[in-house]
Amino acid sequence: MTTAWHALAQLASWPDLTEVRSSCGTGRALGAAGGEIAHFHTERSVDLHLTARAIRHYERDLRRSTAIRLVPGSHWVTVRLECESDVSLLMTLMSAALRAHQERPDALAASAARCNDRLEAALTHRERF
Repeated sequence: MTTAWHALAQLASWPDLTEVRSSCGTGRALGAAGGEIAHFHTERSVDLHLTARAIRHYERDLRRSTAIRLVPGSHWVTVRLECESDVSLLMTLMSAALRAHQERPDALAASAARCNDRLEAALTHRERF
C-alpha cells in the first residue's frame, strides 16, 4: 500500500469524513459537511481544502515545510506524501481543515471543485504563453 492510500484509509475511518467521487475527475476524494475536503490525485500527492483563512493563519509554517505546496489564490494546499511524517502532517492539517469548515460551513461548498490540480494546470498553461 502506498503512503497516500495508507493515509486515505486512515482518514476514511474518521467519523466526520466519507469517501466521495472527486469533482475534479482525478483520483479519489474525501468529503465532510456536504462538500469535498481532500483530493488524493496520485500515490504521493493530496490536495487539502484548508480554506483561505486557515492558510493565512498557518502560512509561515506551511511555507517552511518541504512537504507543502501553496498555489497563489487557492484555498487548497498540496501535501506531498513521501514518508510517515508527511502522513502525520496531513492528519494535523486535516484536523485544522475540519475545524475551519465547522467555523464557516459555507466555505466548503464555495470552492470545492477548485483544487490545486486544476489551478496548477491553468497556471502552467498561462506561464507557457
